[in-house]
Amino acid sequence: MLRRSGRTRALTLVIGLVAAATAGGVTGIASGTVSADGPNDGTPWIVTVGDSAISGEAGRWAGNTNQSSSKVDAGGADAYFDNASRTAEQIPGCHRSEAAEAHIFGGANSLNLACSGARTYTQTGSNFKPGLDFFDGAPGKGQALMLQEFAATHNVKAVTVLIGANNFGFADIVQRCVTNWLTSPSWWKNYCHDDSGIKSRFTNSAVTARTNEVAGAILNVAAAMTNAGYTPGDYKIIVQTYSSPIPRGAQIRYSESGWTRQSIGGCGVWNRDADWANNTAVVKMNQALTNGAAQTGLSNIVILDAVAALDGRRLCESGVGLLEEKGVATWQSAGAVDKTEWVSQIRTLTTIFGPYQLQEGIHPSYWGELALRNCLRLAYNGGAVRGGQCVRAANGLIGGEPIMQLI
Repeated sequence: MLRRSGRTRALTLVIGLVAAATAGGVTGIASGTVSADGPNDGTPWIVTVGDSAISGEAGRWAGNTNQSSSKVDAGGADAYFDNASRTAEQIPGCHRSEAAEAHIFGGANSLNLACSGARTYTQTGSNFKPGLDFFDGAPGKGQALMLQEFAATHNVKAVTVLIGANNFGFADIVQRCVTNWLTSPSWWKNYCHDDSGIKSRFTNSAVTARTNEVAGAILNVAAAMTNAGYTPGDYKIIVQTYSSPIPRGAQIRYSESGWTRQSIGGCGVWNRDADWANNTAVVKMNQALTNGAAQTGLSNIVILDAVAALDGRRLCESGVGLLEEKGVATWQSAGAVDKTEWVSQIRTLTTIFGPYQLQEGIHPSYWGELALRNCLRLAYNGGAVRGGQCVRAANGLIGGEPIMQLI
């Protein structure tokens, strides 16, 4: 984390690093026995498509600490490796972790096609990111095309979609909010939510455009399944909403004054920006998902509302803390899941030499991903897919996962 003496010196690195990292055949980690079946024939599968919020980004880390990274390293150096030999990523930077929510088990095999940094459309060039489209080129294939090819020979019963945050410019928003916190004193706060470059992303016309893009992406998922031989009654599309990663300002456990909010907690944003993130940014991104789903007119969609799934365990939230703040030795210690955070810190200089990576910041980490996995399993419901709002049900673990409920 940043130290008091390094605040000004580190600013240029912060701006460049945050911008670079967060912008961040069939591929993806698959669990279960691979078969050569087809629509309505063979073992059922669930497939996830979308961006970092569902790919497994930050799934290596269970809780946060400013001590040795080994204390929170639940996944190891190969946590994001998803090629057949588990020696590398199939698409660099997709970060499809083993903890990703796709892998619900319980009678359903799973395939994770999501990619950190993805938008509704494929981004080519040196940093290839497959979108929810039918792109087919030298760098790779779009997620819709990969889904189509996979579904033709496997019995896919549900496709979970989480996309749109990067269309809004999630990386730029995080960068601006952290930068404004770093460069303004508590007695003259420079907020990010009222910057013209941020406000313009959430005008009515901008939200309408993003909604149309999300609707198009969902229709691409449906087209992929139709092309693979499915009717709408053969499967469900689960449209999942984004979880709130940070609490409102009054619930942040570190003071606005001083430096601990970032140097210790890794959540350098002003209270009013944290309020705006919850009241506007997350709301509008999720409206683009739910309104986009409705706009498609598809009859086989259900909504998995996960906005409050991490509440009480969010980054810098009161009631939880870093391992050392809560007297927890490692992520494997008894009670660690209830005492520590489920969202990864916004790290800066500590990512330069690893093992942390900048793009992991402010994403649901190991415990958060397992909580969302539990939510998805509840929604899959043994094949009788249903929607609802997913929230924490109780402290502790069941089957190694946080205990959730769908209401």
